[in-house]
Amino acid sequence: MIKKLMSLVIYNTFTGKKEEFVPASPGQIKCYVCGITAYDHSHVGHARSVIVFDVIYRYLASLGYEITYVRNYTDIDDKIINRANAEHTNWKEIAETYIASFKEDMAGLGVIPPTYEPKATDHIPDMIHFIEKLIERGYAYQVDGSVYFSVRKYDGYGKLSGRTLEEMIAGARVEVDERKQDPLDFALWKASKPGEPSWVSPWGEGRPGWHIECSAMSTKYLGNPFDFHGGGKDLVFPHHENERAQTECATGKKFVNYWVHNGFVTMQREKMSKSIGNIRTIKEFLKEYHPEVLRLFFLSTHYRNPIDYTEQSLENAQSALQKFYFTLGRIREVPREAVAASSQADYPELQGLEKKFHEAMSDDFNTALGLSTLFDLARVLNKMVDELDESNRPALAHGERLLASIGSTLGLLGEETAVFGRGETLRHLKRIGLDEAAVEKAIQDRSEARKRKDYKGADAIRTMLLEKGIILLDTPNGTTWRTK
Repeated sequence: MIKKLMSLVIYNTFTGKKEEFVPASPGQIKCYVCGITAYDHSHVGHARSVIVFDVIYRYLASLGYEITYVRNYTDIDDKIINRANAEHTNWKEIAETYIASFKEDMAGLGVIPPTYEPKATDHIPDMIHFIEKLIERGYAYQVDGSVYFSVRKYDGYGKLSGRTLEEMIAGARVEVDERKQDPLDFALWKASKPGEPSWVSPWGEGRPGWHIECSAMSTKYLGNPFDFHGGGKDLVFPHHENERAQTECATGKKFVNYWVHNGFVTMQREKMSKSIGNIRTIKEFLKEYHPEVLRLFFLSTHYRNPIDYTEQSLENAQSALQKFYFTLGRIREVPREAVAASSQADYPELQGLEKKFHEAMSDDFNTALGLSTLFDLARVLNKMVDELDESNRPALAHGERLLASIGSTLGLLGEETAVFGRGETLRHLKRIGLDEAAVEKAIQDRSEARKRKDYKGADAIRTMLLEKGIILLDTPNGTTWRTK
């Protein structure tokens, strides 16, 4: 059953405005998001797109929709072939290596797997059939074993990206190929070159172009029109423009109802990109931070806007995440018998916060505003714990469930508080170049200094640890410690 809380509006790249979302089939949502080209380890720029659509998936699922979510792998491409040649290995081994790497990264980031994760090379017959339909309908032509899409025969070309044909010729990186009838035409099938992988086709041995794979796979699993197609803004042109053109020409039907694109991740205001070299891999990130830090960092900015990757921003996200877990931990330390069941309607402040969260998410998935609800909720719940008595214990129970529910929808607070705390401690020690044994040794040295009445030396040890983010807590049972 669909929770009809309020109208859901989505910004549609095709129309350039927010529109009320109406599923093609009541109660069901079909979506396709472009995945990676598997030739290298994925970086945090890739992670943004995946996390954005993971949260969209989670939110729509929380409303009760039945979702079919497809995210592909490009496992044959010039970059993959070039990497294989450089490493004197097989292209398939390169693709499988980095697909496995990506899956490992996604598991580390807590991303829910899509319904289907098709590989391009598993769908070559579907692509060939698609190309045959385009030739039959007069939208494609073959030359010397290659097949090209005739852009000027499709009147709607450029409407997704908002570009004219003249602008595209002037500004686009047009593939150089003298066999093309027009500079804007793009390859649907590429005739094989010596030493390259190839498949048998009606036009001779070759391999598919990049754009055709997504058209073939999306329509195979979702039909058309399907509800929404997603990806980074860099895919609007030429990839998504070409997908839309070839699909609508081959099927005679609308391809996608809503186009959703996330903004770039930048470093020092420049797009994060392997070609530039200003990247940080997901694996590198996960060695230093809890995975939910990256998620919270991304969600703090609206998905359509660019976001600049800085250490200060990550530290802010880490601090916020720690506060959320601290709040959850405080609530769960309250004896369970003291926390009774409650009705949402009994607590208008909590009800108002839940409504505010759904208002934010229903307005083009505004996670930045949604997160502000989580901060407000944490503040309210901490106050309840501070003022715990018979009157607010039922409200605390409901508040705990609401905190966990909103957290789950955003992909946050998925770990036990003790496990989270332990992990944060170990990560902090690694960053400052210490281990637990070194901290315990410093505490022992301080204790011995105090016994000798060397209070200056003891204070120096405390100060040294504090500067490294380690706080000492003197108790009747001895000295304990925690990280900031």
